Amino acid sequence: MKMAQDVHIIDTTLRDGEQAPGVVFLQKEKIEIATLLSTMGIPELEVGTPAMGIEERQDIRALLRENLQAELTCWARANENDIRMAEKCGISSINISFPVSDLQLNIMGKDEGWLFRQTEILLRMSKKFFDKVSIGALDATRAPRSRLLKVAELSKAGGAMRMRIADTVGVGTPSTIKELMAYLVHATPTIKFEFHGHNDLGMATANSLSAVEAGAHALSVTVNGLGERAGNAALEEVVMALRMSHKMCQQIDSSKLFSLCNRVASLSGRMIHEGKPITGRNVFRHETGIHIEAILKNEYAYQPFQPNEVGRSDTGFVAGKHSGTSSLQHILKQRGIHITRERASELLPDVRQESIRRKREITDEELEEILSAKQSGLKKAN
Repeated sequence: MKMAQDVHIIDTTLRDGEQAPGVVFLQKEKIEIATLLSTMGIPELEVGTPAMGIEERQDIRALLRENLQAELTCWARANENDIRMAEKCGISSINISFPVSDLQLNIMGKDEGWLFRQTEILLRMSKKFFDKVSIGALDATRAPRSRLLKVAELSKAGGAMRMRIADTVGVGTPSTIKELMAYLVHATPTIKFEFHGHNDLGMATANSLSAVEAGAHALSVTVNGLGERAGNAALEEVVMALRMSHKMCQQIDSSKLFSLCNRVASLSGRMIHEGKPITGRNVFRHETGIHIEAILKNEYAYQPFQPNEVGRSDTGFVAGKHSGTSSLQHILKQRGIHITRERASELLPDVRQESIRRKREITDEELEEILSAKQSGLKKAN
């Protein structure tokens, strides 16, 4: 298998991300998010489902009027009405989603013959209205490979630019996604493949990387992994993982990730967990003594990349149960207080006991108070 030189990132925060229960983006908020994504170098944005109604179509037209650098595309089900609603938006790119698993076909009361016929019919129709047409394989990871291959062949023959392999309920694993994508890329090398991962089993980011390693040319993601159920592959995780592992996504300004993710969190009402990779509050905060001592010598000792690479402030150290003498010295030094290693060693048991008593970290102010109390006690003892 041969990897593409780079990967095409498609952000679907405004489509699949907004489908998360209870999430609604107003038109001005959609414009703000799309502008942030475009400005940081995301090349393509999936911005909505025109068949949802007039308000959705108005939002898509408003986004088009912004003349963003990013290409805008919309999503449609495999029927003529959805495609006509998309055409009314004046948009030039569309992704048409076809059910490909037995489960999804049965739910719709359709069969494999319908799928193949409809792929040809709707591709022909769509090519009249749109410059670029992608075919989406809904529930692809639970579909027979022979069926996926036939849809890929029909897609290519009909002029589709790309085929989306959707792990719709997140049941794929890195090994199964790599195997599936490698099979499709090898069997149909003349069409580009995109992977669309959901995070139901917590593997959307890993699966996205596996897809790229197997030859996928594109990935669809959402900011903060926003989306239905456990969400989608997270833009910030995928970009940084590809950057570090394969030197990809260099054209994307990662220093804007932190502000983007926080803004989307605020607008969606879905706050970022403190342990969330890349953007969580604790990602660059350290308490363990041996870690801090190593980081003071080399910042990469216990960090894969530096905070400013994703638009964050400097590494932070906190005092607590697991602190060491070096960390106490450093924290106090940052507050203009210099103590010897011997004094820090004397202070350490008090800090640990206070952390245990409070069942949390010790704030910098509290650390100063513990130091002051310790010094007062030593003076009285003398």
